[in-house]
Order: sequence, then C-alpha cells, then structure tokens
Amino acid sequence: MRIYSKATVYEAAIKRIEWLFDEFPNVVVSVSGGKDSTVIFYLTLEVARRRNRLPLNVMFVDQEGEWESTIDTVREIMYRPDVTPYWLQVPLKLFNAAAHNEHWLTSWDETFKEDWVHPQDPISYKDNVYGKSRFSEIFDAAIAYHFKDIPTANIGGVRADENPTRLVGLTFQPTYKWATWGKKLNPRMGHYTFYPIYDWAMSDVWHYIVSNDLPYNRLYDMQYRYGVHLRSMRVSNLFHEVAVYQLFYLQEFEGATYAKLAKRLQGIDAAGKAGADDYFVTDELPFMFESWREYRDYLLEHLIDNPEWRQRMARRFVKNDYDLGEILGATKYKRQIQSILTHDWEGIKIANFRSSGQARKAADIMKKERAEANV
Repeated sequence: MRIYSKATVYEAAIKRIEWLFDEFPNVVVSVSGGKDSTVIFYLTLEVARRRNRLPLNVMFVDQEGEWESTIDTVREIMYRPDVTPYWLQVPLKLFNAAAHNEHWLTSWDETFKEDWVHPQDPISYKDNVYGKSRFSEIFDAAIAYHFKDIPTANIGGVRADENPTRLVGLTFQPTYKWATWGKKLNPRMGHYTFYPIYDWAMSDVWHYIVSNDLPYNRLYDMQYRYGVHLRSMRVSNLFHEVAVYQLFYLQEFEGATYAKLAKRLQGIDAAGKAGADDYFVTDELPFMFESWREYRDYLLEHLIDNPEWRQRMARRFVKNDYDLGEILGATKYKRQIQSILTHDWEGIKIANFRSSGQARKAADIMKKERAEANV
C-alpha cells in the first residue's frame, strides 16, 4: 500500500540524508555513472556542504568493460575538490554472458594490460587488498577495509519502482532503527547501506537533473535517440547477463569501445553482429523439437558444460515449473532458454521474471489450485 505525504520526494530524500548525517560519523556515496547515482550524489553533496562535512567520500567499482561515457561521468565526480575518491580498479572475477567457451573475465588483469578496454586512472586504487573477487562482494569488503570500526552509512541510488522485488525489500522490515530503505552490511562494525530516493519515480529523477542543470551521462541521450525504452536504458558493465543487450548498439554509439571489448573478450563480436533478436531471443521453436520444454532441456544439457552450474540451473527450472505450471505457456520456457543462452547460472534473469506481474499471478493461481485439490 502506498502512503502519500505532503512533502515532495526531494524534501523527503533530503530529510533522510540529514538523518543519516546525524546518525553516522562517516558517509560514503556509491556511484555507477547512472542517473540514479548522479541524483543521490548531488543530494548528499548538498547536505554535506550545509553540515560542513566535506570532502564527501565517493566510491565507484570500475569493472573495466565500461562505457566511455560512464567513465567520463564518474571522472567528473571523482576529480571534484569536495570529493575524496575511492575509485576501485582492482582485479575482479566477472561473468561473461556473451560466450559459452570463456565464462569469466578477470578485470584489470596485468597479463592483458595492452588490451584493457580503458586505462587505469592515476587516482584509482589498483590492488585488490579486500579479500573478495566478485563484484557483488567488493563494495562491502572495500567499506570494511577503508572504514574499519567507523560507523558508516553507504548511500546508494536504488529505487523501489524498478521492480516489485526491490519494492518489497525496501519496505518490508527495518534495516537500521526504524528505516526500511536499506540493508545491513556489517552491523558489528556499524556499516549499513541506505537508499534515500527509494520512493522516487523515474520522472522525479530526470526532473531533478534537468531542473538543477546537473551534468549526467550523455549515453542516455544516445539511447533515447536510438529508441531504447526508458526502462531498458543501462550504462553499466557491458557483458554481464542483464546488460549484454547493450552490445547491439555499443558498436554504433562508441565504436572504439566496442572494438576494444571485442578484442578483450570472446563472444562479444558475435553477439554484437548477430543483434538482440537473433542472438538471445527465441521466437520460433526449432522444427526438430516437439516442445519448448524439450528445447530448453536440450540446450541445458549441451550448452552448460559445467556440471555444478547445469545442476543448479536444472533445480531452478524444476522449481519454476512447479510454481508456475503451464499457465504462461511458451513464455516461461523462453525466459528459461534466454537464461541458458546468456549463461545466467546465478539465476538473475529467472529471478527478474519471477518478480514480474504475469509470473506472480500465475504462481498465485497454481497455489490456489493446489490448495483446492488438497481439500
């Protein structure tokens, strides 16, 4: 249920950030170069300036395979005199969704220094001293390392309206005191992450940027002119399972970046040349298969060569089949097939699909039918 107040989203966000400055002696803003993190950076900077808490700590995890436009946006922030930069260009084990024979990329691998997608910046941290090698773990580890035993509020630009799962996660239960809009990082150290613009709509984000004439990632302009749907615009890492579709217009927007990435990582050029409709979208069932389920099982057996990953995906599909039944017809199997084709062994695509309105409705129907059958 939505609860409306008389305060604007801007006023509510400022009040939340002020409260975080009251509660925590140390504040860090995590940025990605995207529109939401741009907004949260400038909102937090506004409060920090009034509270005489400058320079402001800002953290960015650079995965090497980034848009040049994104790097330009981040660089403009990191070189501000009122910012203490934590630009992490450290080796990380990153998943490659564009190829089945080269599953991983180690970012900033010195062995391939001449082929790096973009050079390391003079002010960045270059040694991975954090004890973690995956992107999903590095933020927590870096904050624990740089701000050990200092109560810290890490502020990010996540919004609830991006998908239903985030809405539940940001409104379900308190993270710190009464605040639900965040997550626990390391309570023992006093480290938490908060999302003060969690209730902003996309229109609120762009209104704030435009009305304050803020610099932003110009990649959004290129995507808009290209006809990319507003909710599909991404400015992040170019080869993970969610963002890999960007390859199909990377070659038009940033030809030099595309050429460097294709040289750096297998599968990039094939995906980029084939196009989204041919490479990952399955509209027609191949004639040699009698059902989408049979096609899915064939791809799972023959494309996922790692036994552990194959078993993990198979268990996920079995649960998906049980929860959703056959209500959605081919739609369910097509999403599972896309998960296989992008080598999404962590299940991000399936999780996103399960949070969609049609999947949740199908799950509710199946649950009701099973309950009635057991009466």
